[in-house]
Amino acid sequence: MLQQATIGDRILEQVSAHPDCTLEEVAQQFPELHWFDVYIEVERLSRSRYLRLNHKSVLSTITLRLP
Repeated sequence: MLQQATIGDRILEQVSAHPDCTLEEVAQQFPELHWFDVYIEVERLSRSRYLRLNHKSVLSTITLRLP
């Protein structure tokens, strides 16, 4: 039986393939999800230390990268 990837797995895959991508770029990869759902999962991954967020002051850009 095939196991579906979770939202978190899919986000980590995108960030692994595209380090320093923005939160907006990641959210655009999942048009079937609401932006807020992606944001909540990114926050959870960050708190769990699976993902590192870099807040850039210019236009409040958030870039993502694996630790």
